[in-house]
Amino acid sequence: MKPETPATASKPRRVRAPEAHRAAILAAARSVFAERGYAKATIREIAQRVGVTHGLVAMHFPTKECLFLAAVPGAQDLSVAVPGALDGLPERIARMYVASMETSDQAEALIALIRGVAADHDAASALMKAMRDKTFGTFQTVLRGPDAERRFDLLGAHLIGVTFSRYVVPAGPLASMPPDELIEHLTASVTVILFGTR
Repeated sequence: MKPETPATASKPRRVRAPEAHRAAILAAARSVFAERGYAKATIREIAQRVGVTHGLVAMHFPTKECLFLAAVPGAQDLSVAVPGALDGLPERIARMYVASMETSDQAEALIALIRGVAADHDAASALMKAMRDKTFGTFQTVLRGPDAERRFDLLGAHLIGVTFSRYVVPAGPLASMPPDELIEHLTASVTVILFGTR
């Protein structure tokens, strides 16, 4: 083995850990989106917080929209809830939603997006549409009938409404409801929205 010279010994060795980089980028993105909102957040600032180059972030996430969609709860969480028995889908959705919003820092970025709708309606509208389109493809595997897309949109509107009333501008019983009770109520309401029965 060739001994290290002083020059080579002092040179830092580059560690190639793409999954670690990706996780760090997502964590930084959630913080920046939560602090600045979608419109004012920049890829450059996110890269600086991680200590990587702008190009490395772009290699993992080609656009800011792609990065946002990967960093916040929503499409990926609801899609994970779909597989399984159809009669258990409403409860899986309710549990996934509450777990994402109550225990994850991902929720802060989504809350920031909803708060920023008035400030940058076009950006928020584009992101909401992207989240919807990404998720609906998964739900099409289980929702049937000519009104399936309508029921899916009602589900999204319902969850956004709960997000607003409980996390964005918390007020009333919904804001103070224990998570387990919220899951119970959501399971019932999601069942009606998706299947028309309780």
